[in-house]
Amino acid sequence: MSSPQRAPAGPDETPELAGLPHWLYPAGFWVGVGLLAVGVLAPNLAAIGVVWIAAVPVLAALWVAVAGWRQDRRLSVAALIALTGLVLVVVVKQFI
Repeated sequence: MSSPQRAPAGPDETPELAGLPHWLYPAGFWVGVGLLAVGVLAPNLAAIGVVWIAAVPVLAALWVAVAGWRQDRRLSVAALIALTGLVLVVVVKQFI
């Protein structure tokens, strides 16, 4: 039986390399859940929660593309390609 691995202790020991901080994506998700819960009580505000939930992955990709450029360029390029694909979907959707 092996012992459990210890959690990172200092600022130099982070579980991510050039990606998102481990707390950021869940925080964005739970803010969106809170906004959706408010939208149940105030239906006029529900659209804000929906837009936030849709924006969290886009904001995460932007964070990875910009913040990680010097540390892991391949990851940043992959995030930029994903964002480019999203933009292409929106543009092509306008023609349909």
